[in-house]
Amino acid sequence: MAITLLSSQSSAIQLQDHIEYPETGIVSKLLIKDRVCQYTLFCLAAGTKLSEHIATRNATIHVLNGNGVLTLLGQDITLEPNVFVFMPANAPHALQAQENLAFLIILSEAPLALG
Repeated sequence: MAITLLSSQSSAIQLQDHIEYPETGIVSKLLIKDRVCQYTLFCLAAGTKLSEHIATRNATIHVLNGNGVLTLLGQDITLEPNVFVFMPANAPHALQAQENLAFLIILSEAPLALG
């Protein structure tokens, strides 16, 4: 179910109502996108692994349900409800869902270099 909203709309979303776990893999739902930020709900089936990759934008993760491990810059971070993680742009990271895992990820523009 698509629930993408325009950034000019004011809205409240009950995230728990939109969590749906696949039997395998990932379900992602784009919630809001504008020219600066993108808000996406990710739901991963237990055992799902994302190999190491980078994002060209800053990212924050807010874990809603489940458990997993995020490897960020070589450091393992336990993902469990209410954990909040900041990932700078271009930081290598990988993820494994140890059980069904749901989180909100926000991608935002990387800051401009000073100088």
